[in-house]
Amino acid sequence: QVQLVESGGGLVQPGGSLRLSCAGSGSIFSINYMAWYRQAPGKERELVAHITSGGNTEYSGSAKGRFTISRDNAKDTVYLQMSSLKSEDTAVYYCNARLRTTSSGWYKDYWGQGTQVTVSS
Repeated sequence: QVQLVESGGGLVQPGGSLRLSCAGSGSIFSINYMAWYRQAPGKERELVAHITSGGNTEYSGSAKGRFTISRDNAKDTVYLQMSSLKSEDTAVYYCNARLRTTSSGWYKDYWGQGTQVTVSS
């Protein structure tokens, strides 16, 4: 079994910072890419940032310049450093990983349970 467990969410004031972590555990053979998504109330889930196994990154327009995604391949962990937070960043943040559990297996998508980020004064 594979688990992705997020941590680091919470309540922060506008302009503040938070660092999210997502640790993978279980039968992970290799991870292709890892990403952070978010879903605000009444809205669809959207991609925030994405990082490949080689460290190449991509960001949504709203995240670019304010958020930084990074990963520790040895720990199967991805991070999202968020700064200059705005009220519109309020959402449940989900970790996503495309990984395989054996050397010959197919890559499949796995999701974490989500962590709430609330930006409010």
